[in-house]
This record gives sequence, C-alpha cells and structure tokens, in this order.
Amino acid sequence: MARIVQKYGGTSVGDVERIKNVASRIKAARDAGNELVVVVSARAGVTNELLARAKALCPLPSERELDQLLAIGEQETIALTAMALHGIGVRAVSYTGAQAGIFTDKVHTKAKIRTINAAPLEKDLADGNVIIVAGFQGINDDGQVTTLGRGGSDLTAIALAAAIQADKCEIYTDVDGVYTADPRVVPAARKLPEISYDEMLELASLGSKVMQTRSVEFAAKYGVVFEVRSSFNQNPGTIVKQEVAYMEKVVVRGVAVDKDQAKVVVSNIADKPGTAARVFRALAEASINVDMIVQNVGRGGLANLSFTVPLSEKDRAVAALAPALRETGGDVSFDERIAKLSVVGVGMRTHSGVAATLFDALARAGINLELISTSEIKISVIIAKDRADEAARAAPPAFGLDASS
Repeated sequence: MARIVQKYGGTSVGDVERIKNVASRIKAARDAGNELVVVVSARAGVTNELLARAKALCPLPSERELDQLLAIGEQETIALTAMALHGIGVRAVSYTGAQAGIFTDKVHTKAKIRTINAAPLEKDLADGNVIIVAGFQGINDDGQVTTLGRGGSDLTAIALAAAIQADKCEIYTDVDGVYTADPRVVPAARKLPEISYDEMLELASLGSKVMQTRSVEFAAKYGVVFEVRSSFNQNPGTIVKQEVAYMEKVVVRGVAVDKDQAKVVVSNIADKPGTAARVFRALAEASINVDMIVQNVGRGGLANLSFTVPLSEKDRAVAALAPALRETGGDVSFDERIAKLSVVGVGMRTHSGVAATLFDALARAGINLELISTSEIKISVIIAKDRADEAARAAPPAFGLDASS
C-alpha cells in the first residue's frame, strides 16, 4: 500500500462529467489499496469569473476580500468531488485549506506556507477516508483566509506530500507532461520523460503553465519527487526530481514563452547612488516581483530604468512607484505589448554559443529583441507579443528540441 497525493487542475474538474472522471480515477487508486489525499483546483474559469466581478465593483479590490472571494472556487470543487466519490461507494471527506491545517504568513493573495498540522489528515487516513483538500488556500495566525497565488494548488499538493511523507505525488493536468515547448503552440514539441528541479523551476518561472514556480521550489527544498501527467488518459507523464540521466549532456532542455508580462520604464530619474535602491525598495514593499532589469547609461545627470513585472501587477507597480518618484524625480510608463521568450538547460553551464544560436534563429524569423537577460541555465529575451508564437516555433529546431530531431 502506498500513500499518494494527487492534484487535479481546473480543466480536470471543469464540469460534472469531468468530476465524475476524476472520481473514477481516485476510486481505482483507492481500490488498489492506496491511501489518498487529493488536492483540487477551482473549476476552469471560475477564478477568472470571480476576479472579473470583483474588479467590476472596485478597480483595486481589497486583497483580504479577494482572498475571501477567490477561496470559494476550490471549496465548491472539494464538496462536489467528495459527493461524486460518495456516489460510487468511496468514503471521502472534504477539507478547506484551514481545516487541513495549512498555516501561512499574513500576505494576502500570495501567501507563503509556514507550517502544516497534518494530524487531522492522519486521523482521517487511518479511518479509511479519501481526503479531498481545497488547493490554493490556507489560514494565517489571525484566523484570516489567505490564498497562495495563481497555480497555488500545485503548492498545496507538494506541501501536503512533504507533510504526510507521501510515497508519490501526482500532478494531473490537461497535458501529458512537460514538453520541450508548449505543444498547443509548437505541435512538434517533444514530451520529456524526466526533468531536473532546476530546469523545471526555470521553465515554470519563465511562462510554462505546467507548474507554479513556488511549488517546484518547495519540492526541491524537501525532496518531493513528483510526476506531471494528464487526467484525460493513462499515459506516463514527466518525472521531476533532483538529478536526471542526461543532466549536462543536453545543452537546452526547453523553451518557454510568457505573454503575461509588462515592461515598466522609469525615465529621467537622478543618476546617483541610491536612486535605483529607492525605486526597487518601493516595489519590494508592495510584494511585486521584478524581472529583467536594465539601466541605461546616465546622461546629463539623468538615467532610465527598464524592467518587467507580471501583467497583473502593472497597476500596483505604478501605484507603488508614485511615492518613490516624488523623491527621486522621473516619470513612469509601461508597455503591455511584450512577451518573454526563454531557453533553459543545465547544460548551458558548460557549453558556449547558446545565445548566438538563439539570436540567429530569431533573426532569421525577423524578430527583434528589446531586452536580454541571462543566468547560468537560461537566456531570456523580450519581444513583441504579436510575434511570440512565431518565436516559440522558431527556437526549438535550433536546439534539436522538435519531434524531428
């Protein structure tokens, strides 16, 4: 008998028939003698619908009230999934994040998990129940509902797998696993049988929609090996773990595109020590993640800063910068018409020429580069959003990542 954590995403539980399909999968695993904790997301589209209603009432809703509202989606799904299991003779009990003992910090809309009290889960597992847990949510020390950010159900599943020392963690989604590129945009992309935490983390942070970034970080920290696979077939998926057979032999492992980015330009600020620190401190205090920072060479005592933020954070970033710019001087503008394309691979640490190969491939497609950022295992470029899909198809063949290679 194994102890298994399964997670089902929003498309997997999108309607009554799909919830029944998930219940059948759970029953099969339970009938095989396994203990099961199942994490579910809100039905596909529900979170966006709730968010749209909130913003129709108030352009910048209270983050506390957003958490109260958005937690509803997962709570609907846990109850429906438990009922579906009851309907086919499986004992099941649903838990909200708070009931599952998931305690977070006090940051609303993107809280971090501090601790998990697994005692209630252990009791219900011992009683022979399948436990259905609402992903994406927890509770802070003040008793307030918190949410873990988009994709937070992945984090819930990984964290619970660590807390109850699960033998397996399975992340079910609408794709067969992790591909060398998005197969919906690049039909020739290949599925990877396995991938390292480092590479998966980079792909997740750079726009791959398969896993939430923080969930991969958590898995790497606690050594949780997990499998990404489809809830719509029985095909094997992609195993994500610390070390994989190829490691540095493969130079580039995957290509990711993120269209949910905005470029922020802070222009005509004082070109002196401390100015950049003041700008980015204001963003940090607002819990806004910044990427791809470029500062132009100062002229006439003034300089420009360009950086990218998640598109959803654009308005908050502009608001957070206002007090800082009153001190430093300068203006702020933004551009939503951008996308970020990245290539990732641990083999880049020991191989040269990756940047040249990428730039050549994009140049042949007539795609201009606006910003460039590099690390040991990734190269990212900012391009026009309307050329993003074209760029996604141009890059993989240059690195042998398509099905014909």
